[in-house]
Amino acid sequence: MLSTRPSDTQTATHDRVYRALRSRIMHGEMAPGQALTLRGIGKEFGVSMTPAREAVRRLAAEGALFLSNSGRVSTPELTNDRIEELAALRALLEVELASRALPRAHIALIDRLQTINMTVAEMVTKRDAVGYIRSNLEFHRTLYLRAQAPAMLAIAETVWLQLGPTMRALYGRLRRTEPPHYHKLIIAALKAGDEPGLRLAVRSDVTQGLRLLVS
Repeated sequence: MLSTRPSDTQTATHDRVYRALRSRIMHGEMAPGQALTLRGIGKEFGVSMTPAREAVRRLAAEGALFLSNSGRVSTPELTNDRIEELAALRALLEVELASRALPRAHIALIDRLQTINMTVAEMVTKRDAVGYIRSNLEFHRTLYLRAQAPAMLAIAETVWLQLGPTMRALYGRLRRTEPPHYHKLIIAALKAGDEPGLRLAVRSDVTQGLRLLVS
């Protein structure tokens, strides 16, 4: 019979904690500067300090958490310069991903994006910030998967991860009453095979809101 080695169990436990925390941070379930403790993480997930510590270290390496010299753990509070930098990265990466996805944008993909955009609109109506961020990122990820550029998409997701708490703060400031206007332009450009229009719509969509935070 095959048995699970202790190291395999520890890896699986660490990965479960990491993925759960990563999802919360990326989707804005935590505010900027929100403190966490290893003890609290361990208690919530029913794990020892070791997998909690490893998950935190991994997220800190990705820029999703800030680990001070004293051992304090918190979500990042981004400076204006850092927000500008990450917005510029989104513009570079996501415009390229969308451009690469365009030749593979079949009707099923466009239909899927329209369905996701309906969910985005529903989350706006409900004023559900976390649901809005989650469905908004799903819209972008669904398009970018067609680019077949996994390394580039992985970098883009790391940027989303660093911006998660800030996006939550941005949502509160914008007080949205309707889904992003640029999503409709993205879908229209995909239908028309309009690469310049697609690039402009994606660039505007991923940077416009963030620019408001530093204005």
